[in-house]
Amino acid sequence: MTSYKRTLAIDIETFSDADLGAVGVYKYTDTPAFEIMLVAYAFDDEPVALVDLTQEEMPAELLAALTDPSVLKTAFNAQFERVCLNAAFGIDSGPWECTMIRAWEAGIAGNLATVGARLGISEEERKLDGGYLIRLFCRPRKPSKTNPDTRWTAATKPEEWLAFVIYCMRDVAAERAIRERLLKIPMLEAEHALYQLDQRINDRGIRVDVDFCRAAIQISDAITEAAEEKYARLTGTSSPRQVAALKAWIFDQTGETVESITKETLPELVAQFGDYPDVCEALRLRALLGKSSIAKYKKMLETAASVDHRSRGNTQFFGAHTGRWAGRLIQLQNLSRNNLSDLDTARQAVASGDSDLLALLYDDPTDILRQCIRTAIVPEEGKQFIVADFSAIEARVIAWLAGESWRLDTFAAGGDIYCASASQMFGVPVVKHGENGHLRQKGKVAELALGYAGSTGALKAMGALKMGMEEAELAPIVEKWRKASPKIVALWHAIEDACVGCVSDHRPRRINKFLSVLWEHGLLFVVLPSGRRMGYARPRLSPDAYGRQKLSYEDVAGGKVKRIETYYGKLTENIVQATARDCLAHGMLALEAAGYEIVFHVHDEVIVETSADDDVVADVCRIMSADIPWAPGLPLNADGYACQYYKKD
Repeated sequence: MTSYKRTLAIDIETFSDADLGAVGVYKYTDTPAFEIMLVAYAFDDEPVALVDLTQEEMPAELLAALTDPSVLKTAFNAQFERVCLNAAFGIDSGPWECTMIRAWEAGIAGNLATVGARLGISEEERKLDGGYLIRLFCRPRKPSKTNPDTRWTAATKPEEWLAFVIYCMRDVAAERAIRERLLKIPMLEAEHALYQLDQRINDRGIRVDVDFCRAAIQISDAITEAAEEKYARLTGTSSPRQVAALKAWIFDQTGETVESITKETLPELVAQFGDYPDVCEALRLRALLGKSSIAKYKKMLETAASVDHRSRGNTQFFGAHTGRWAGRLIQLQNLSRNNLSDLDTARQAVASGDSDLLALLYDDPTDILRQCIRTAIVPEEGKQFIVADFSAIEARVIAWLAGESWRLDTFAAGGDIYCASASQMFGVPVVKHGENGHLRQKGKVAELALGYAGSTGALKAMGALKMGMEEAELAPIVEKWRKASPKIVALWHAIEDACVGCVSDHRPRRINKFLSVLWEHGLLFVVLPSGRRMGYARPRLSPDAYGRQKLSYEDVAGGKVKRIETYYGKLTENIVQATARDCLAHGMLALEAAGYEIVFHVHDEVIVETSADDDVVADVCRIMSADIPWAPGLPLNADGYACQYYKKD
């Protein structure tokens, strides 16, 4: 670990007329109204001090420490403090360490109060309830006839301001107490480096084509207005959201009672009332008006910076238990896919802002708006995107962890895993679009559904029945898949046995040459191939209906600490996804070391922004596919392409 001459714990309280939750911290600071009001801080184990910037200047010692690379700055959710301080003082105030991320990496998720409570930090050590104080001082107030002020201050609310000062200082005390306890849990140097990279990526942001977004919204508004007018003329009701009124109108038209009108039942209802064109048209209009095709466009405009139109802060480091990133703001992880054969034409039609043109070219204009959402993310002028992602990363990782040799051989030879799986299951050659090619689909569904101990229910959830499989053949497919992959099945049970045994007697266990488990500080840790620890907080064993030991642990869901039950399939999924995340992390660090600038990443995909003249797709893929020192024999493969706007190739 890097050593620093001093550690500075810090917490700030700020004011802005922007909605932090809606626009994120970068846009929150991108307004003339933004200011830092209070700065509480403490060096090492010294007493907490506070600066009231509404009345005094920033102390020279503190300002010097913020710009000193030999002083480690720490905070809970440090991105907020770092971005705000940089915006207010125009300084690069690194390096930073985030105590929240330290806690999450240990498997102790939650906000400051929740993490403090889970670590046994006393209420007195933690903080006062600051929700009311934040609402009072950090947000604008609506002026009234008797009070024209647009915000509360120390002058207008002196007693509350004193409580606000104490609240800010206690935040520092709580953060420092939490960090002190977390320092007992080792954290890889690579994770520190990855967090710093994550912050640089969030700082870079993604450029939004704001004109394109506005054109898309204009088209959507025109489509909506026309559809609402037609719906009203047809049904005599003012809104398709009035379900009771629509049901009554359908009864008047057909004499039939409709029980339910939802997105799922609309296709059935259209088929049912095929002899009633007006009813079908009303249902079609309701479906059209129920589509949300512009929310992402609006969020892009809402979060794009006023100067360079870049939206920042869209990924949350360690946002999932496995260590994977979570989406924020635009939610890049769930953008609609595009499958248009001529995306350029569709994008040009949307960019025109002409709803009539879009309707002339396409049967479903709202679907075109949805499919073009990705294309609103664009590189800077004179640059391009290089998009590269790992091919079948989870299937490769689980085969490697289990030592399933026929799978590894298939990947190493560049083969089709779905064909190979079907061949292994049914004992015949399977060739895509060739010999026994009809079996490939069964191999594909089995691969996607069964790797984490799924059964017939998982096959159904993956769409097996909709793809033409019969109910009677599902159980045999499960049996054949498991018989063809005995080492993966063995891995499931080895993982669970090791975890249950470790929780039972607190003794470490080795699962195989890549994985082990251990017990420390009341936490169960799975030690991943990278050396990173994946923590499970307060694990517990309890007997199930058959007398088997059932494993559970604490996690945060919906903002509350809840006990989560788990089993061998879910544990395996956690480990595979965590290892895949570590592969992505290794590739990202290697790309940055080679001079490439990553602007965002989604699941197992990295998007690099580079000069439009650079022919570097092969090099980016080579770096991502390179052997990883801690994963000998893992057959990684990355595919990539260049583009002038973000899309799926």
